[in-house]
Amino acid sequence: MQLTIKYFGMLAEATAITEEQLHIDVCSVAELLNTLKDEYPKLRDKDFKVAVNQELVGNNYTINTEAEVALLPPFAGG
Repeated sequence: MQLTIKYFGMLAEATAITEEQLHIDVCSVAELLNTLKDEYPKLRDKDFKVAVNQELVGNNYTINTEAEVALLPPFAGG
């Protein structure tokens, strides 16, 4: 399947990109994050949330279709 990975804020700075396409088999969010952290070691010490198709998900969520995955840094509201 093809995933669109979007990086925002400090995560875009850590990867030096804002978006990429990955071809990957069915996987959990945790497996995807391990792959991304191997590719971009600076992500290892960052705190962030993951959204799949604009919905926040946990590490056990299975990505099994073409999807848009967003890595979202912490943010403050007011």
